[in-house]
Amino acid sequence: MSRFKVEVLVTPRPGLLDPQGKAIHHALSSLGYDAVEDVRVGKAIYLEVAAATPEDARERAEEMCRKLLANPVTEDFRITAAEADGAAP
Repeated sequence: MSRFKVEVLVTPRPGLLDPQGKAIHHALSSLGYDAVEDVRVGKAIYLEVAAATPEDARERAEEMCRKLLANPVTEDFRITAAEADGAAP
């Protein structure tokens, strides 16, 4: 088995309220960054997973997301996997 670095990006679903994003957007606007039209705040989770292939590592991470790492009702997630010895995913 190989080791894979897996990156999971969890974001709020479009159209749902994002109070953190709204607060950051307001703060950026008050600092003069008027070109920022929207802010969404999510989370990044980094895992090191033992698996036979990158696809197997992604499948395991997807299962983890569905069971624990993301709320399937309010959040979407995106997963990338790369060899642990290589560059970050």
